[in-house]
Amino acid sequence: MPAQYSFSTELKIRITDLNYGGHVGNDSFLSLIQEARQQYLHQFGYKELDFEGFGLIMADSAIEYRHELNYGDTVKISVQAVDFDKLGFDLFYLLEIINRAEIIVAGKAKTGMICYDYTSKKKTSIPAIAIAKLTQSS
Repeated sequence: MPAQYSFSTELKIRITDLNYGGHVGNDSFLSLIQEARQQYLHQFGYKELDFEGFGLIMADSAIEYRHELNYGDTVKISVQAVDFDKLGFDLFYLLEIINRAEIIVAGKAKTGMICYDYTSKKKTSIPAIAIAKLTQSS
């Protein structure tokens, strides 16, 4: 996990985020980090389907659950891009419950993002300008 994060957003857990156990399930957890990822990319003028003329595909994900997320919780999700290579990079996420008496780490996640040319249906090299933008505040 990165020592610092260049971006964070706050999201409130909705009733529709809960599973049959009464807390956020793995599918909703992935949806929360997807929303944070969209907001993170947006600050650079990007979208997952508009990334310097290409798209992004999530190649892998890893999640470490630390604490239940319940209805009404406000979650701060911090995001940082790291480990750039020819085709992509990793995004790390830190999820913290902030509306309790103390800040509680709810989970950590990582997604591997690959640059993809949807026209040719092939992986492509990540544009240098995108690397420069995403690392400018690291």
